[in-house]
Amino acid sequence: MKAHLNSYVVIVTFEVKMAYRGVFREAILENASASRGSEPGCTVFDVWENQDGSEIFLYEVYNSEAAFKEHLSTEHFRRFETVVAPWIIDRHVTTYHRLMQD
Repeated sequence: MKAHLNSYVVIVTFEVKMAYRGVFREAILENASASRGSEPGCTVFDVWENQDGSEIFLYEVYNSEAAFKEHLSTEHFRRFETVVAPWIIDRHVTTYHRLMQD
């Protein structure tokens, strides 16, 4: 899929408590599906896991920073945040703006 010229990329890495890894996986996959399915500004929302399952990595692409901010205000995202908060040991969020032009 060709990236939108004004793409805004969000990388999130979660370290999740071992006892909650299974339910966290379910919750993040549900959130990713809702984002891709109901947010026109979200063009990619991939969920990855490292070999031992101790870390979950998200790669999200939005048409703009404004589209990402809209994502943060959605019901499904707010519900996800509330549910998973006690399961998370650490979270690191990094954002990127596209430099190249097609």
